[in-house]
Amino acid sequence: MNAVLRHWNNFTLRLAQAPYWPLALLARFSLAALFWRSGQTKISGFAVDPLDGPWQWGWPQLSDSTIYLFAEEYRLPLLAPEPAALLAALMEHLLALMLLLGIGSRIAAIGLLVMTAIIQLFVYPDAYPTHGLWAVALLALIVRGPGLVSVDHWLAHRFKS
Repeated sequence: MNAVLRHWNNFTLRLAQAPYWPLALLARFSLAALFWRSGQTKISGFAVDPLDGPWQWGWPQLSDSTIYLFAEEYRLPLLAPEPAALLAALMEHLLALMLLLGIGSRIAAIGLLVMTAIIQLFVYPDAYPTHGLWAVALLALIVRGPGLVSVDHWLAHRFKS
């Protein structure tokens, strides 16, 4: 029995010494994909003025189903359906991209954690197992940072004084 405990202790000590960056990278990639896809479901394209030329980016156009969901099912307090839907779509895209690249990762994770809390409290209160998993991964990124493979890490070491 002592040999089993000794092997277990050695195993757990090795796990404790494992690098954090692969976990952080997986968390960032997974959460970014999740929120990016959610943002993609909310838009149907981009409004572009034809007079601006073919290479101009326009404002995202919300899909009819998104406007319906925000008006009839989600019903967020304090925000009208269209601005809430547009804000959600923009934040899901922007914060997901920031998280994926590791630029302002903690800020992006805080923003996505706030979005997760709003979804949990006002939209899908019975989805706490899913939102709890998102929250744990986001909290790990907030507390420990984005890891070695990130622009944040590069910038921190580049401008270290």
